[in-house]
This record gives sequence, C-alpha cells and structure tokens, in this order.
Amino acid sequence: MTRIHWLGAGLSTVPGIRRLIERGHSVTVWNRTVEKAQEATKGLSGDFDIKAFSLEALKSDLKAGDLAVSMLPGDFHVAVAQMCLDANANFVSSSYIAPEMRALDAVAKEKGLTLVNEVGLDPGIDHLMAHVLMDDYKNSPAFAKDNAHYFRSYCGGLSEEPNDFCYKFSWAPLGVLKALRSPSKSLRDGKVYDVSRPWDAVESYEIDLEKGSETFEVYPNRDSYPFMGEYGFGKDWNVQQFVRGTLRYGGWSTAWSDLFKEIETLKGEAGDKRLAEISADLWDKYALVEGEHDRVVLSVDLWAERNGEQIYNKSYVMDAYGDDTHTAMARLVSTPVSYAVEAVLNGEIAPGVSAAPSDVKVAKQWLADLQDAGEKMAIVDHLA
Repeated sequence: MTRIHWLGAGLSTVPGIRRLIERGHSVTVWNRTVEKAQEATKGLSGDFDIKAFSLEALKSDLKAGDLAVSMLPGDFHVAVAQMCLDANANFVSSSYIAPEMRALDAVAKEKGLTLVNEVGLDPGIDHLMAHVLMDDYKNSPAFAKDNAHYFRSYCGGLSEEPNDFCYKFSWAPLGVLKALRSPSKSLRDGKVYDVSRPWDAVESYEIDLEKGSETFEVYPNRDSYPFMGEYGFGKDWNVQQFVRGTLRYGGWSTAWSDLFKEIETLKGEAGDKRLAEISADLWDKYALVEGEHDRVVLSVDLWAERNGEQIYNKSYVMDAYGDDTHTAMARLVSTPVSYAVEAVLNGEIAPGVSAAPSDVKVAKQWLADLQDAGEKMAIVDHLA
C-alpha cells in the first residue's frame, strides 16, 4: 500500500492528518518533536506511525510510489520534492510554487510524478473559488473579452472577536511580520500597481456575509500578475483590476501604525533579529488562548461592465470559525491538502508541478466536500 509521509505536525496540520488516518490510509507522521506528532494523532487507531523528522531519515524511508506532504517551513519544500523525484514518489504542499519548484516540472512529467502545491487556504481554496467563478462567467450571456473586468480575492485569519489590536495570532507571528516587508504587484485602473509597503495601500472593503454586511480593511500582497493567466484571463481581455490580497478587521491599520513605523526601519541581520523579538512579544500579548476561537474570512469577487453598466457581479464568500477541537485556519489549510493527497493517489491530477486543480468539476467537488464538512460558504449574485 502507498505510504503517505506527512512532514510537520504543527497547529495547521492536525485536521488533515487525522482525516487521512481515519479514512484508512497508511500514514507516517514526521516531526522534529515526536510528542507533538503523538498529540496530533491522539485517540486514533489505524495504519499509522510516528517518527522523528530529519531529511536523512526521510530519505531512507521514502519508497517508489509513496507520497510526501511537506507542511514544513518553506525552505524545505524543494529539497523534499527533489527527494521525491529521486525516489519516484509524489509530493504535496500547501505553499506557493517557488521558481525552484517550478524548475522540477519537466523531470516530474518525464517520470510521471505529481508535485502539487498551493492546495491550502490561501493559496488553495481561493484558487478553487476563482476557477468556479470564471467558469460561471465564461458560460454566461454577459461574457465578452472587451467587457471591463474586475477581480479581487482577499483572505484573512482573524480572531472571533475584534480586540484593540484588531488581530489575534493562531501561530507564531513571524510569518505575518515578514509578509509586511514584502512588496506587491497588482493591476489597478488597467495599470500596474506596485506597492512597497502594504500599509500604504490599505482600503476599506465591504462583504455581504451570512450574518450581514461587514466592513474590513484589505491590501494587496505578493505578485498577483501570474494568477491572471492561471485563472483564465486572456491577454486580449480588457482587465481593469486584478488583485489578490490580505484582509483584516476595520481599524487594523491604525492599531498597527507604530509597528509599521518600526518594521520600515529594520534591515539586514540586525533587522531580522529585531523582527524575531517583535514576533515573540506579539505572541505573548496577542496569541489565541484556550477558550478563544479564530475566524477566517475569504471573498473572491468577479464583475464585468459594459458601457459603464455592471452586467455580471458575483462573489464566492466564506466565513469560518474555529471550535474547541480545531482552529478554522488549521481545518482550512490541512483539509484541502488531504483532498490533494487523495486526488494524487487516485490519479486525478496530471504529472508535473501544479497548483490547486483548475478543473472546474474537481474544484466544485472540493468546495462541496468542505461544505459537507461544515464550512460555510456561498456564491452571492449581486445583480439578482
């Protein structure tokens, strides 16, 4: 039987690990701290074991036909994927596709191996929603390449209840802080919109949710441009806006203003050290504590205009909350990863390096499975 090597048993991984074991798969859970992996699998029975992680130990265990899931820090993904290629094994990760990962595509195809990435929450579920909306639009009477097109995708991990900091951390803050130092590139008013500091691009953003309309703050992150082609926007289309970004509670930019000022001054090794210190301090002050639950809000918007009039306007919206068993973030990151594992094992994803499935039938099925598992999401037709 194919063995699934799940690497990393941190907070964002537990629901996916448990789902695969409960569904009868053979799983080895690898983690530097064995006790954490034991906690992740507590109370389960099935074909699974736990091992202390190291690349050397994994290499000796990985067999042809196996599959490795890397939920490790980003620096490990390419090394693990290369190890999978060498062993004739498949690979799954929730992280963005780095250029070094993309470079493995030809070899993976030649060997008939599948290296799937971007199958968590963001990136992941947001991709699925975008593909579904784009398919709906292209098959609607409103579709025309020369329409003015607008696309927005915003996702945020939040606390269930807003606080004075307008944020709570469900895991170490360092990743959030590093992202704030990264520039972004998106499309605005039909032109390139480059932003070096996210807090300079914060905008108000209203979403129609199940509990009513709510106003958040959003800003662009990373490079949105590659996803235009990924989602099916043709080079000959009239696209006025295309942005993927981060969502926060209203008032976030004001609450974090002093932090922004300091982050802006941090450079080099000393800056990285100070960032780690800030991260530890924020974790002490604003980590989710026992009894508190997190929240995830994701909204993907697609609208088109002709002669200044909206002729298509739909949003795919999700508003999820953690519970006493798992955080919403953990469910929404690791559960789609487990879907990807099963899709690879079932031969449903073509060999090569790829992101979340663009096949609309598969995308709809994964989203339906998430709904069946209790996640609340819906398509909102603003013109209905």
